[in-house]
Amino acid sequence: MTEALPDDADLAEFFAVLARDAGAAIMRVFHGGNPNARLKKDASPVSDADILAEEVILKGLARALPDLPVVAEEASESGAAPEVGGADFILVDALDGSKEFLNRRASFTVNIALIRHGAPAVGVVFAPARGEFFLAGDKAWTFTAQPGGPIPARGEWRLLHTRPMPERDAVAVASLSHRDAETDAFLSRLPVKDVVSTGSSRKFCLVAAGQADVYPRFGRTREWDTAAGDAVLRRAGGIAVDRAGAPLLYGKEANKFANGAFIAWGDPGAAAFYADRAVLSPG
Repeated sequence: MTEALPDDADLAEFFAVLARDAGAAIMRVFHGGNPNARLKKDASPVSDADILAEEVILKGLARALPDLPVVAEEASESGAAPEVGGADFILVDALDGSKEFLNRRASFTVNIALIRHGAPAVGVVFAPARGEFFLAGDKAWTFTAQPGGPIPARGEWRLLHTRPMPERDAVAVASLSHRDAETDAFLSRLPVKDVVSTGSSRKFCLVAAGQADVYPRFGRTREWDTAAGDAVLRRAGGIAVDRAGAPLLYGKEANKFANGAFIAWGDPGAAAFYADRAVLSPG
């Protein structure tokens, strides 16, 4: 018989512990001087930090949650992805933002998320070089902690909530390494004054924290890139939608867990407003 999972807040805290330990492994490589970077079959970079951090997380999940399938980036791309088959499962991107890591920028993250009924329900995003944690359980929270250090007591966690979309002077976040002409064209159709460029799933978290209003992504991503940040955003009151305006769906096994274009909004009302005006359409 499958054991009942911890409640969402407890599970989020457990994911935070795993992310903290994975972050410690990443930072040892970061400060070690030789990450042993190489290219995968899809020409994206991977390093020893990706592999070591994923091992930390997978071992912890196997001990504590042995009945849940785990789809992890490096294992999946080497052919070791389990069958999900519509069941609840966990997505892991142990080092999201490998380009940022290799370029010694601080915006890379550790991502762990539980997918329940096709939606991200629990997640953690940890930026180890910044000491930033963003959690999604029954609510969304943030706190600071160092890689390998103690997790603060829950009374010290700060609640996150998105903000209403302003009629002018909105703030957008965009990819530091993957910004394209379609992103710029999309943002030109919105009342955006400032664009913050950063890497990894941290973009979702800035929207979740009410520090930004919209995050468009038209290039290719995989579910492990987005699930944890999407969980934080949803629990903070926001939404990530596809071109048709529907929430992102997870568990697209037949499509190798690939996402299409999406827009993350802090204000779901703005998502509906601009969808009605075909702002999500290309061109």
